[in-house]
Amino acid sequence: MRTSDFDFDLPGELIAQRPAEPRDSARLLDLRGEVSDRAIADLPDILEPGSLLVVNDTRVIPAQLEGHRGEARIGVTLHKDEGDGEWLAFAKNARRLKLGHVIEFGGDFAAEVVARDGAEVRLRFNRSAETFRKALEEYGRPPLPPYIKRAESHDHDDVADYQTMFAAHEGAVAAPTAGLHFTPELVGRLEGAGFSLVSLTLHVGAGTFLPVTADAVSDHKMHYEYGEISAAVADQINTARAENRKIIAVGTTPLRLLESAAEPDGTLAAFRDDTNLFITPGYSFRIVDQLLTNFHLPRSTLFMLVCAFAGMDHMQRAYAHAIERRYRFFSYGDATLLEREIR
Repeated sequence: MRTSDFDFDLPGELIAQRPAEPRDSARLLDLRGEVSDRAIADLPDILEPGSLLVVNDTRVIPAQLEGHRGEARIGVTLHKDEGDGEWLAFAKNARRLKLGHVIEFGGDFAAEVVARDGAEVRLRFNRSAETFRKALEEYGRPPLPPYIKRAESHDHDDVADYQTMFAAHEGAVAAPTAGLHFTPELVGRLEGAGFSLVSLTLHVGAGTFLPVTADAVSDHKMHYEYGEISAAVADQINTARAENRKIIAVGTTPLRLLESAAEPDGTLAAFRDDTNLFITPGYSFRIVDQLLTNFHLPRSTLFMLVCAFAGMDHMQRAYAHAIERRYRFFSYGDATLLEREIR
């Protein structure tokens, strides 16, 4: 497969710059069977009774840092905690960095470059785990994707807007964006209608949303992300599957973690590990029946994933429909509801 197979033209004005207000007023393109234009607030009325929804409860940290080394300005986006004060990060002006160089972020907050691979660097911070979080709150900013434009790097609204209502466990450097559509009122309606919600944790890394630059899809390198599924949640999902209830992933991040943890027969056990699962057309899904997810970037691993899940032809027609109907794209945009293609 070629990366160009997953390209499409998107008018810039369709890239959402702010979330819908209220969040569950966002539009929903229902692609299960006939294409239907709906709203997120319709979910309790259109999902199959008894379905189990799986959400990601990761919490976004202020992972964007601006520092300097001498006269050179160095922008850093943290993307994976390696433990012992070390983080993997993407760095602007990375070519100026060599092993042993120190980047200063303000006050006495600094990090040493201990490894570099292209634009990715491994940084060792001069703070303990206890004081690192406070320094990040002081000097870091919400890690907004580059297609969200601000006069400054962010504004006060983004601190709350770029966080889901499920956020509980700190570690993500990008929001699990399908979860941004949920409100306490919507969750109350879902639970009142007999739907179950369970949560897992995948600390989303910035690499997830990067366009694929390799000509051949197979040459793309996925970055590792850390995830956890509790034994209790695994049991709930196994029970739902045994009862032939639909498993609905609220976003690609729960889907990737569930598929990473699944046994060949689709059973699930407690999981605590890294994953770099790269899902492309031809992948055999083992757990997830339906997927609620936003509209994704051209040439991205996430657009490849939805094509694998619902069929490439179906998704290409769906995105053309969405562009024609002026749906809003990407992190703050609208959503799709997909059914797994039966092969």
